[in-house]
Amino acid sequence: MKKKILITRKLLRSNEERASKLFDVKLNLNDEVYSQKKLVELSQGCDGILSSLTDKIDEKVINSLPASIKIISNFAVGFGNIDQEVARKRNIAVTNTPDVLTDATAEIAMLLILGACRRANEGIDYAKKENWKWSADFLIGKQLTGSRLGILGMGRIGRALAKIAKSFGMEIHYRNRSKLSPEMEDGATFHESIKSLFSVSDVLSICCPATKETKDIINKETLEYFPSGAIITNVARGDMIEDEAMVQALTNRKIYAIGLDVYKGEPKIHPGYLNQPSAFVLPHLGSATKKTRTNMADLAITNIDEFFKTGKSKNIIN
Repeated sequence: MKKKILITRKLLRSNEERASKLFDVKLNLNDEVYSQKKLVELSQGCDGILSSLTDKIDEKVINSLPASIKIISNFAVGFGNIDQEVARKRNIAVTNTPDVLTDATAEIAMLLILGACRRANEGIDYAKKENWKWSADFLIGKQLTGSRLGILGMGRIGRALAKIAKSFGMEIHYRNRSKLSPEMEDGATFHESIKSLFSVSDVLSICCPATKETKDIINKETLEYFPSGAIITNVARGDMIEDEAMVQALTNRKIYAIGLDVYKGEPKIHPGYLNQPSAFVLPHLGSATKKTRTNMADLAITNIDEFFKTGKSKNIIN
């Protein structure tokens, strides 16, 4: 008998077809964002859940799930939307989808750097208004060649970004939980503290996981560590930045520009960013390519299939 799986968001057709062959699936054909109550209701009689980042599966939800639920396979590399410790106590495996979105997310990280440095938001606005006039000092931005890129979190995405940025002539610095091997560093400079990293970062790219330690790691105090006129970009999670402090830093020009693909309260955003011409903002497009989204969903499906066939999965995180 096929295992019954709740898929909380609409997937690409090829992924839903594959899931339907392997499992007895409950699909979300209208791509509704389920409330916590509805998610629990729909999970009744299911053996597993293929969840999305939009699903807040906290302690209350996990403790309300039926005993039949044995796995929550998250359709993302991140898993901050799931209380993995509570899931572990309930003997529910939690998996994610690492590796497959590395390149696509690194591309967006580079786009944020380019957009923020070269004043893309302002340029797009001028082009749409059709009233711009060329001059020698029109929308002068910051050139990447020879500038120092600080990468906070030198994991898969951070290293992929470093490789791209080096082709632009950027000098790579990083802060990580531990120093990488010389081969993995590939010429990058390790910093023992965020203060040391931020102090040399002409541009910072946030690529680290969302944890209690990294929440609001960019705040009023740490913003003072940066060189005047630095640029900050975030492709990780919105929780990393204390928005009020960042908006103030943009207003007083301590920070030259910001590039965001993620932010607190998505799809809502702190209104201060919308009033900043130097804010280059995207709607969480990090993994948004057909190839990557297909591979992500396939891995989320494989995680479930592997778990029920073998009792384990290489991508279990709890």
